[in-house]
Amino acid sequence: MDTVRIFDTTLRDGEQSPGFSMNTGEKLRMARQLAALNVDVIEAGFPIASRGDLEAVQTVAKEIRDVPIAALARAKKDDVSAALEALEPAAAPRLHVFLATSDLHLRVKLNMTREQALEAIAAMIRYGRQHVDVVEFSAEDAGRTDIDFLCQVCRVAVDAGATVLNLPDTVGYAVPEEYGAMFSKVRESLGDPDGITLSAHCHDDLGLAVANSLAAVRAGVRQIECTINGIGERAGNASLEEVVVALAVRKENFGVTTGIRLDQLFPASRLLTEITGAQVAPNKAVVGANAFAHEAGIHQDGIIKNPLTYEIISPQTVGVPNRSLVVGKHSGRHALRMTLKDLGYEASDTELAEIYRRVTTLADQAKQVRARDIVGIAHEVIRRRPAAVATESSSIDA
Repeated sequence: MDTVRIFDTTLRDGEQSPGFSMNTGEKLRMARQLAALNVDVIEAGFPIASRGDLEAVQTVAKEIRDVPIAALARAKKDDVSAALEALEPAAAPRLHVFLATSDLHLRVKLNMTREQALEAIAAMIRYGRQHVDVVEFSAEDAGRTDIDFLCQVCRVAVDAGATVLNLPDTVGYAVPEEYGAMFSKVRESLGDPDGITLSAHCHDDLGLAVANSLAAVRAGVRQIECTINGIGERAGNASLEEVVVALAVRKENFGVTTGIRLDQLFPASRLLTEITGAQVAPNKAVVGANAFAHEAGIHQDGIIKNPLTYEIISPQTVGVPNRSLVVGKHSGRHALRMTLKDLGYEASDTELAEIYRRVTTLADQAKQVRARDIVGIAHEVIRRRPAAVATESSSIDA
């Protein structure tokens, strides 16, 4: 199978979002975990932004030797020089140059003509290639760029020495069909040359970042830019854990694989949460608190009989220690009996029925039934059992 490279930008695009700023020590801790996750590229920062960020990229580049380290730069000489300085210690440096290419950005933000943009792109890629072997070029706002001009931009970038072309959906406006079609058009225009990797970088403003990234894979893209927990500007970036698990679970469907160590996904998510203090939503795919939690009695009964009934991947595969059968008002007796056993109680059928009644009554009044609540109820019910009464059959309906 083809391999899709995972370009992690948690330390750059992810860190740019409000509330997610990291100091050098925190970036280094996160970079170590990304290396353990076996990502293909770590984008460590935007060196021109501050001296601190430049030094953070240098620190990461000095320690992380087995993963290419990227640094971002606008298509300006000062930016590129700062990025190159930051990348000096890297074993495998990657310069990442970007320039907006949509007419809206060129006119309103940059006050540049198309011709000036092409000149800047070519000049800065050539300058970068004088110092590093790998230069990636990103056409910011590619999703809203005139497709003929975008093809021209890509040709200029390749001719100048770029070996990775990233076409971002910068504002999360694209839908999967049109995003995939954009890559197909660019591939056709370039003639699908050897040695050139197309890359997708999607934002989640319409909740389509992962779907768009997967559509790009179908269109021949072999690098996905994403972040742990999907953090990033505004609504965030494509979530790394969602992209790689989708490609793993539906491997035959996509016909590609990644080198990601799936069992390091949950540890990476937890570390980022610890560093930033920002919790992921409970219903977040793969790493959310409820991703492998089951409360409905029908679901719990299925999970007890065979986890495949309601789980398409085991929690341990992605590094989650255990699934959770939550006791609440929707729970079934099978799950309650298992919970009681885990807490050290063996209940008869009659006792289980009474405990179940009390637990569901409590669940109607409270949002959460805690283990200590179940222990208290079980202790009250089971301690009244006459010594001579034998335990009844355990055949209980869900």
